[in-house]
Order: sequence, then C-alpha cells, then structure tokens
Amino acid sequence: MGGEEDEEPATKRMKVSSEELKGLSNGSSFIGPVSGSSSDLMARPLASEGDKEVVGSKGVIKREEFVRIIANALYTLGYKNSGAHLEEESGIPLHSSVVNLFMQQILDGNWDESVSTLCNIGLLDESVVKSASFLILEQKFFELLDAEKVMDALNTLRTEIAPLCINKSRVRELSSCIVAPSKCIQVGFPGKDTVRSKSRSKLLVELQKLLPPTVMIPESRLEHLVEQALLLQRDACVFHNSLDKEMSLYTDHLCGRDQIPSRTSQILQGHSDEVWFLQFSHNGNYLASSSNDRSAIIWEVDVNGGVSLKHRLCGHQKPVCSASWSPDDHELLTCGLEEVVRRWDVSSGECLHVYEKAGIGLVSCGWFPDGKCVFSGFNDKSICMWQLDGRELECWKGQRTLRISDLEITNDGKQIISICRETAILLLDREANTERLIEEDQTITSFSLSRDNRFLLVNLLDQEIHLWDIDGDLKLVAKYKGHKRTRFLIRSCFGGLSQAFIASGSEDSQVYIWYRESGELIEALPGHSGAVNCVSWNPVNPHMLASASDDHTIRIWGLNELTMKRKDTRTNGIHHCNGGN
Repeated sequence: MGGEEDEEPATKRMKVSSEELKGLSNGSSFIGPVSGSSSDLMARPLASEGDKEVVGSKGVIKREEFVRIIANALYTLGYKNSGAHLEEESGIPLHSSVVNLFMQQILDGNWDESVSTLCNIGLLDESVVKSASFLILEQKFFELLDAEKVMDALNTLRTEIAPLCINKSRVRELSSCIVAPSKCIQVGFPGKDTVRSKSRSKLLVELQKLLPPTVMIPESRLEHLVEQALLLQRDACVFHNSLDKEMSLYTDHLCGRDQIPSRTSQILQGHSDEVWFLQFSHNGNYLASSSNDRSAIIWEVDVNGGVSLKHRLCGHQKPVCSASWSPDDHELLTCGLEEVVRRWDVSSGECLHVYEKAGIGLVSCGWFPDGKCVFSGFNDKSICMWQLDGRELECWKGQRTLRISDLEITNDGKQIISICRETAILLLDREANTERLIEEDQTITSFSLSRDNRFLLVNLLDQEIHLWDIDGDLKLVAKYKGHKRTRFLIRSCFGGLSQAFIASGSEDSQVYIWYRESGELIEALPGHSGAVNCVSWNPVNPHMLASASDDHTIRIWGLNELTMKRKDTRTNGIHHCNGGN
C-alpha cells in the first residue's frame, strides 16, 4: 500500500492510480511515493538483523502480526507515509500484492477482474470464495441498475450470480428489483443519491469481515485490542464505580475504595418506629420509605445529594411493608401488611386510590410497565391486576404468592415474579401462560430483579444471597456470604455503576457490599444501632446508597472523601432531618 495523500477519508486505504496498478499486475507489492523515497519501496525491503519471530516479555505476540496491525492502525489514522515507511523498514507488507490489487479493483469497480483476482488469493474454503463473489457481483448488479442498464443487470443476475447456487432467497429479492424497481430500496439498493466510491468502500468492509484475517486485517483491529484490554482491566477492578474515572494507556487501571459509598452523609429521622422498606425512584430524585409506624415517607434528593422530607403519607391502619414507584415516578404505591394498597400523587402527597378486597389482605404491589395498571399479591396466595380506577382485569389463583412476598414484573410486561412456596420463586409468563420455578434448598425471604431483567437476587434463611440468571435456562451463577440473618426479613439490592455491586442489610446493624462478579466482600459499614432491614442504591448516582433500620432511622451513604477523617464526618458531616416529629 502507498503513502500518497488523496481525497479518500482517513479511515480508508489510499487510492492507487491506473498507472501505478501496472506495477501491481506484475505480482509485485506496491507502495505509493513517500517523501524522500522511491516509488517502489516494497521491492527492496530492509531486513533488520536479529529480528525475532515474537515480541514482548511473554513471548506470545508474533512479530509479523504485530507489525501488520500497527501498519493497519497508521493507515486508519491517516498516517499514510508512516505506514508505508513501517512496511518498508520491517520488510513486512500489510497486504500481499494480490490483495492490494483485489482491493483496488473493488474501489475502481472492475468487477470481473476482482472476481478473477479473488480466486488467486489462495483461499482454501470454497464457500468463502462463493460468498465473497456473491457480494461483489451484487454490487455490480446494483450499479448497473443505477446506470439504467437493466438488461446488463439481468444478465449478471442470470449468468453470474444465480450459478453460484447460494443465498437463493437473496437472488429472488434481487430479481424483484428487475420486476418492480420500487422494491430496490427494501433489498439494499444504494440508490442514485449514494456516492459509488462510498458504497464500494462499504463493500470492502463487508469483504474484510468475510475473508480470513490473515488475508485482510480486520478494520481498526489495534483499536479493538486496546479497548478490549482496557475493558478487561476495568471489569477486573473491584472498586470501579464512576463514569468520571478516566482510563489511560500509560498505566494499568485501578480504583480505590474511595469509589464505594462508605461514609454516612445524612441520618434521616422521619419515622417513629422500625423502618422496614425503602426504594429510590427510577430517576434518583426521590426516596420512598415505609415503616412499622403505619406511615410512608417520600424524601426528595436535591442536586447536591441532600435528602429532605417531602411528604408523609398517612392512612394505612397497619404497618406499611413495601412501596413501588410508577414508571414515570409521578406516583407511588404503598402496601399495608395484609391490608390495602394505596396509590399516591408524588407532587401533592394526595391519596388517589385505595385497592382492596373484602376479607382478603394485600401483601405486595407493583406497576405494569406502561403505568396504566397495577399488580398486587393477596394473602389467599393469588395475584391480581387492576386498572388505575380499581377495576380488576386479571386474577391468577392458586399457589402464586405467600403471606409475605415480593412481587416484580419484567419491563416487557410478560413475566410476573413472586415467591410461590417457601423454597420456590414463580416466573409466570402471562402471554404464553407458562410457568418456571427457581427452587432453593432453603427458605426464601425476599428477592430483587436487576435493571436489565436478566438476573434475580434471592435472599435465603441460611444467611446466603444467591444470584440467578433467568434469561433463558435458569442458572445459579453466584453466592454472597458474610451478613447476619436469623429472625427478620432482610432485603438486598443491585447497585453501583452498571449494577456491578450487591448490597444487603444485616441483623448485626451493618450494611454489606460485595463485588457482584467475584462475590468478594468489599465493605461492611457500621453505624446503625439496630438490624438493617433494607438497602437501596440510587440508580442514577452510583455514589449514593440508603439503608433502613430497626433503630428508626435511614442512613444515606456517600463517598469517604480522602480529605475528611472518618471521626469528623460522624460528628460534623451528618445532616439530621427530623421529619416533623
């Protein structure tokens, strides 16, 4: 390849003139003129004495591959002269002369010659040769149609494309372009407004994906390898929890513990009894909490991360065991323990509706993804779906839920998830009317669904938390241990950047945090004076975590800034929000 500058985009290889192609047709490699060099550098490569076949301290990088990939990167970045010099000095061509000729024939639209050259590249797999030929002749077919040479296009289809005897459905689609030209756009016809050179460059990219990488280096291969290395370092970083954490090629990536929320930034004292449940809104602007004091509270999160009481929600006659945010965060459901479900307006704090059934207590609640319906579990082990006005739409009878149970609905609205037996979780497909079961050896106390709906976090009686993959075949993929649970209902959650962490309450008054991928326990946060019943990680701010406790308080956890000493944050860094009591 050459070093001439031209009007081709920097991401594409340079164009070779027809005069220069004469040199290629002789079977010799070609490099365009470079400042201070002759026009045929590759004809006289400079051999380096002592060159080894491998480079690097581990002996796993092949020198030839390494040099070719670097040359490819230089050309991609637009450094054509540098790429040409590298090929000359190393004596390692990026592509063989035959491949260079083939690529130029594609860019020039010499279709018959390019098909012939393709057969001389030395490909062993006949199916690859046929597939590549099909792509080339398809481009030829489209350009003939573009030039309004319909009969020539028909002849190409009949005598060149069809005899390849592959992709017959595509051949029929191409035939439809002859019969009904209006269908051309549907099958990928570039159209008269498409620049041919651009379309041909796209064809080269498609051929590059099809041909072996030893023949044509995949586009941006070096960039891909470097990105892959950076992502692997990031994924292996136990404490990576910030989008702002820049990654550099100069050093290996490593975050510190300061990326994990581990400092109490606020203590919220709005409840007068044990706080059983809390959950951040989807937009991270609000926090809902519910308590044994028969109330729920909507807390507001300001732009600086400060949390203050917005509304106290009263009306339940029994302890409030759970809450659920509407998809748009404009409304909130609260569920009394074997009582009723109430729907509240977040802006005004007004109760909009009460869902109840005579003689039956409600034990859980959730929203349909479109926000137009709500779900609830009952203590008779059934699950019902209601319209917002309270009209019952569907009801699933039988062993669908337990007396105290979590309830989740997947984002597509197809699956309802609930604890159906002490040791089993039901995944009910509403559309297919099928059921799947996650079965554990121990009693299940609670569960949480990941944001992408692929994983379920299951809390067990034996002080373990299990992570299940529910996308396809049900599979147990991880276990988390270390927290304490003997008597109470303890909840855990996903959280942090890309939900890379697992957090859980504990009966020993601490908040536990694990790295999700490895199961490594990375933090145990003291501070509460009673059992921690529930935790919730802000879905928008990975540096904000909330915990609810039997000590009647909610703690907001933030980053442990290096400039602060922990003892100072305990005394001066806590904002006490007394919810009016």
